[in-house]
Amino acid sequence: MTQTVAHNTRLRLDLSYDGTNFHGWAAQPGLRTVEGTLGEALAVVLQRAVPITVAGRTDAGVHARGQVAHIDVASKELVRVAGRFTGAPTEALRSRVNKLLSREAGGPVRSSDVVIHEVSVVDADFDARFSALSREYTYRIATRDFDPLRRHDVLWLDAELNVPLMNAAAQLLVGEHDFLSFCKPREGATTIRELLDLRVVEESTTGLTCIHAKADAFCHSMVRTLVGSLLRVGTGKRSWQWPAVRLEERNRTGEVVIAPPHPLTLEKVNYPAESEWGARAAQARHMRGEG
Repeated sequence: MTQTVAHNTRLRLDLSYDGTNFHGWAAQPGLRTVEGTLGEALAVVLQRAVPITVAGRTDAGVHARGQVAHIDVASKELVRVAGRFTGAPTEALRSRVNKLLSREAGGPVRSSDVVIHEVSVVDADFDARFSALSREYTYRIATRDFDPLRRHDVLWLDAELNVPLMNAAAQLLVGEHDFLSFCKPREGATTIRELLDLRVVEESTTGLTCIHAKADAFCHSMVRTLVGSLLRVGTGKRSWQWPAVRLEERNRTGEVVIAPPHPLTLEKVNYPAESEWGARAAQARHMRGEG
């Protein structure tokens, strides 16, 4: 049971993970998840269970390079965690949790599939989920030579892609819309989102075709459905206007194409200035109908 602690200190956790061997972010009984694994390590170090609030709940197989979460701890707990550690208590917490995560992963020495890069003290107004302005994702595709060492984060597609047509289709989706046709709705939650950027880029350095998506927030499976729809256009199976038609239909009864999860990475979560954390969180809660 989670204990109530006095004199809370809010901590921001910046972390990344390889989603290959996780059943997504959210804790699930009997399954290995990022939240469950991270929570167990934190519980050992802090000597109690601690709730974790995350910027975005990634699906099974999806990776994160720039995930953000927050937890609340008592000041005395940080002092205890630091012990004889000569550095900052937050660094002591980061180091001890990372060692446990590496041990839990069971891979090569000094390796882990989830790593905390930084722990920082933030104001109580900061909310990893609701204070965020936007999230940025990248979906990576190989259409020519395939590097087997990238099999966990790149889709090998045995087909040429018409990138100009994909970009033409993408531009029709940018803006604030009801994305019901592109996501799995949750009861009582809105499917209206503001898609800030959606574009397809051919990278000369890697030889990969990358689909970049940025929005204030994404519904469940929204990025992968956007990608799947653009791939239908790129391979010539649908016209470049088709995704916009699906958008206007606002239903799940038409053709829904969800791309595989493993090539998708949460790259970055963007936040406003510190003075705006509380106002942004209140605004986002109201928009999402959660407070």
